Amino acid sequence: MNFVISSSVLLNHLQAISRVISSKNTLPILDNFLFQLSENKLIVTASDLETTLISSIDIENFSGEGNIAIDAKRLTNILKEFSEQPLTFNVNTENLKIDILSENGKFSVVGQSGDDFPQLPTIKEEQRNSIQVNSEVVLNGVSKTLFATADDELRPVMNGVLVQLSPEDLTFVASDAHKLVRYRRTDIKADFTSSFILPKKPASLLKNIIPKDEQLVKIEFDEKNAFFEFADYKLVCRLVEGNYPNYQTVIPTDNPNKLTIDRVAFYNTLKRVSVFSNQASNLVKLDITANQLTVSAQDIDFSISAVERINCQYEGEGMQIGFKSVFLVEILSNLSASDVILELSDPSRAGILLPVDKENEDEDVLMLLMPMMINA
Repeated sequence: MNFVISSSVLLNHLQAISRVISSKNTLPILDNFLFQLSENKLIVTASDLETTLISSIDIENFSGEGNIAIDAKRLTNILKEFSEQPLTFNVNTENLKIDILSENGKFSVVGQSGDDFPQLPTIKEEQRNSIQVNSEVVLNGVSKTLFATADDELRPVMNGVLVQLSPEDLTFVASDAHKLVRYRRTDIKADFTSSFILPKKPASLLKNIIPKDEQLVKIEFDEKNAFFEFADYKLVCRLVEGNYPNYQTVIPTDNPNKLTIDRVAFYNTLKRVSVFSNQASNLVKLDITANQLTVSAQDIDFSISAVERINCQYEGEGMQIGFKSVFLVEILSNLSASDVILELSDPSRAGILLPVDKENEDEDVLMLLMPMMINA
């Protein structure tokens, strides 16, 4: 089989899907890209068994059909050294020799049989659920929640993003037991009720390759696998098995104390003050009164401390509450509103952060953070 392709177009597609390839593959064939030429399309696949990314490129100048596996690292390294130019791939599927012809040279490598590449899983027809969602919704849902996933080998269900579909809304949830994020879209409704847990790696890959412009993403899943199809890409992943904890029970509903504050000012203050917190605990103390928030931290071991005050609006009783500064900074950096509301019930219960202004009326973002004990 032979085909001609732009060096930069091929490199862009290969770099996008190469992120899926693991440095510790159990099968040597998984260190390769699978190239399949069929009619006028070049389909390139990369996989680590758990997750597979497939890219489709339109080809105008081609002859023959077939498949071959090409060393991923070597091919991307070669392509990086080319300026933009057409490259001709001459592939002998019998002896697996590949000649890459440029304007001024010829580069020869030996591939492996494409038939050795693992087959894609299939979705069981009787368990199939399918929905089409705007790419911007999927991108926001994954981006807003991914940072809150856990790294817990004992509770693998917490290491992914829970995706819930219902006739009322589409919800993305992630939690590591210290922080929790719920991103809900009421303008996306399914004609069924179902859910799946998307592992961290494919969620991260989706975040990087989903187009920001409004396109449709087709999501299909059963109890074991999920397929995401959009533009020129398809992502296939094995889902996390198990039941996600009932996260609704940890979200406090009665929060009479409400603090409204400039998000960027709060974020910058926390960044400065947290430098003086104890390195083991990262504890920052918030002392809240009617119109002022005092943020403080100290490390008794090194006799250092910091205090900074910010103007705010506060409805409720004066309160002192402690949070882990790293988590609070992370949450504020993942909220996009200019002002945020911090809802509190008492110093021993979780605080809820919400954006004051929504970018979209159908969007509901809730971020929760568990408090820390303040040593008297």
